[in-house]
Amino acid sequence: MTSQDPPRYRVHPSPIGDILIVTTADGIVSLHPFDGPLHPELERAALQLRALPLPDDPAADPDGAAAADAAAAQLDEYFDGERREFDLRLDWRLVRGFTRAALEAVRDIPYGETAGYGEVAIAAGSPRAARAVGTACATTPFSIVVPVHRVVRSDGSLGEYGGHPHVKRYLIDLEQAQGV
Repeated sequence: MTSQDPPRYRVHPSPIGDILIVTTADGIVSLHPFDGPLHPELERAALQLRALPLPDDPAADPDGAAAADAAAAQLDEYFDGERREFDLRLDWRLVRGFTRAALEAVRDIPYGETAGYGEVAIAAGSPRAARAVGTACATTPFSIVVPVHRVVRSDGSLGEYGGHPHVKRYLIDLEQAQGV
């Protein structure tokens, strides 16, 4: 895949529902669970990337297919309790400024643990930016592999997780059940 090639997508099943994996020549540009029809998800990705993602095609895009294969395999290992960290090449083009700093800080939250929005803001270098951390978590293109589910409210309650708090609860319970 060259920089002129369109992004590619794959839908991967998981215990929390289907996960849309979108790849570019630079790696995974988006990975998140979704419910409902695929078409609106692809439209959203097309608007963000300014190109409509095409179905995964190993013959036309071996690099993208390899990135999607790696993501699918690592997601399966994570849900089976065999993986605690993701080792994937991420394409950060949809993430800018403080959002990236916040998401990088989220990546440092250990498996099976949680941190408050304020704690992540401090780790990201902006102690008064707890709300911005919330926005970064809500708008991340990388769910699960950048573990925004580990970020909780200051009172310890979970928060929404894109309107799906049951998914956040599932992911936290999955990690805590593995024993830290």
